[in-house]
Amino acid sequence: MNFHLTIRRGDRARVRAAWRGLIFLLGVLCLSATATSAYADISLFVEEPYGFFGSVNPTGHSAIYLNRVCAESPTKLRWCLPEETGVVISRYSKIRQFDWIAIPLMPYLYAVERAEDVPDRAEKTFVDKLREQYAEGHLTSLFSSIEGYDAKNVWPQLLGVAYIRKIYSFEVHTTWQQDALLISEYNDSANRSHFNLFTNNCADFSRRVLNFYYPHAVRRSITADIGITTPKQIAKTLSRYAHRQDGLDMNEIIIPQIPGDIPRSHSTRGVVESLLKTKKYALPIAVLNPYVLAGIAVTYLTNGRFELAKNAPVIPVAEQEELLSGVKPETHVAFVGASEQ
Repeated sequence: MNFHLTIRRGDRARVRAAWRGLIFLLGVLCLSATATSAYADISLFVEEPYGFFGSVNPTGHSAIYLNRVCAESPTKLRWCLPEETGVVISRYSKIRQFDWIAIPLMPYLYAVERAEDVPDRAEKTFVDKLREQYAEGHLTSLFSSIEGYDAKNVWPQLLGVAYIRKIYSFEVHTTWQQDALLISEYNDSANRSHFNLFTNNCADFSRRVLNFYYPHAVRRSITADIGITTPKQIAKTLSRYAHRQDGLDMNEIIIPQIPGDIPRSHSTRGVVESLLKTKKYALPIAVLNPYVLAGIAVTYLTNGRFELAKNAPVIPVAEQEELLSGVKPETHVAFVGASEQ
């Protein structure tokens, strides 16, 4: 007796997806059994504000660095191959309507692929050239149709961030299994922007990724930030969470802004802290109603204080990649077969 099984096109897609998921899970289990000494890390990057907008909104920017996850493309994640040192992902506004973008570590920090190619001084025209060269070679999928728009608005957000900002890194350990779940989750989900400065900003993205790894680890503050998620608040709650958890050591470092003719970035602040310490806000409030300013001061002193990376070392460029990635590039463990997922 002969049987003939007909599978519809939609069912075929689901079958293929199920097989890919099964192969992906088996790969994770095999890696767990054969590489028990390997580990992974997740780092919160808190980046200082810069420029005019940074003076108006001094909360800064946040991003997530994963040292064992890499970018198949700016919008697709995969396991790192040997000699790759991870990816930085974050939420941005008005970049081809994507919710998040993934950029390799060194290009994100310096718009180059090797530490030895980072200039000692950041001259604006040369930095712009570095960004254009890297974008033309790797980020053509993000090009817009408006002439000059990318060079002014897109590449400075994604490439050579350490030329325009000081960055504070807060790192905690993760597992390969957690990374596997993140890769699967973000590759399978729609990457469409719903950016909102007040309710769905870059810090909200970082908060959700960190809580994906460690549920309820970080949160926004109703009092210190009037309910708006800020990078400094995420760092504060992550630090407190790590100190309460046995075995979850936190490593903090500072990635300095490269010297040059580009203006220096500003101090990162929370919302209430900004109202209290930023003159353009504090002086008018003090004139109109000093009692309101006094209330803001009390709120900040009781709920808003946190010093970013108080005792953290400043790491020179030559050591950053190795320190952040956890091991020397040539000793990285490859996840064979997982890059197809």
